[in-house]
Amino acid sequence: MPARLALIHNPRSRRNLRDADAFAAQAGKQFGPLFISPDNRDELAHEIRQLAALDVRFIVVNGGDGTVSDVLSAILACYPADRMPALAILPSGNTNLIANDVGCRFRGVQALKRLQDRAVAGTLLEGANWRQPVVVSWTDAGRTPVAGMFCGLAVFTRGIELAHNPAILERYSHDTAVFATVLSVIWRLLHRKTRREWLDGTPMTLSIDGGTPDARPRFLFLCTGLHRLSRGVWPFWQDHEPRGGLSYLDILGRPPALARNLFCVLRGRIPERLRRSSAYRSGMTGEIAIKTRDRLVLDGEELDTGPDGHIRLTQGPRIAFIRA
Repeated sequence: MPARLALIHNPRSRRNLRDADAFAAQAGKQFGPLFISPDNRDELAHEIRQLAALDVRFIVVNGGDGTVSDVLSAILACYPADRMPALAILPSGNTNLIANDVGCRFRGVQALKRLQDRAVAGTLLEGANWRQPVVVSWTDAGRTPVAGMFCGLAVFTRGIELAHNPAILERYSHDTAVFATVLSVIWRLLHRKTRREWLDGTPMTLSIDGGTPDARPRFLFLCTGLHRLSRGVWPFWQDHEPRGGLSYLDILGRPPALARNLFCVLRGRIPERLRRSSAYRSGMTGEIAIKTRDRLVLDGEELDTGPDGHIRLTQGPRIAFIRA
């Protein structure tokens, strides 16, 4: 019997706004009751719970990084840890870093047809890419953890706030919007007041893999479960043996030679002086404890750190990403 495929469709994703009705009509015929187009996260969680009860092992997500993050969060809450379903992504969002990393490039009805053909042939898992998401949790036991693939704090949060400015979002495509955002960040760093505020860093305490808490302001902090970013950017390196599946970058406030060093970091060309610097740190880990009043940005969504300012980033279970 062919493997069952469920489809989660987000008609509000940027690229879906152009053809949502036509796609939904055709996909509804192909998937029947396993075509899901939830109106909100509560409805999504309910539908994922139903898929878990049916033991559906393959889920197609038609949306961008935010939609994939919502689906991952619901899956971790509803599926047993040893029965994680495989995901296929139809990249249709404002940002599609996850789809680009795992090799999901096709969308539309033809992509669905290819996936269904592979289901009949029993080859869905051939060539799958495996990733571990970043799971964010709080000290409040009543707050459900959320999962995603790329998160950051400090100047990263400031940059995302600029990117979400309607003057940028509504005027440019995503790639151009990212470039416009980078220019906006550089422009603000040229102004003395903003430069002093941003370079001084955000108050933060970090503990990597249960180590001694490090309470110093941060200029930039990033963490990801991805293996590749777009346009050749990869700001991570190893300064010790990997201790988990999450890559992180930690740059302290007032970092020396920021312009020169940040260019090296973004291009993934890490000279020895950076590897020896105490202001620039990178590696792989399984757990990071953070205390801050800043807001964490996870796959484009801002998350508060709760009343006590404590959050924990941990590596989630391995999940297969399949391609059309």
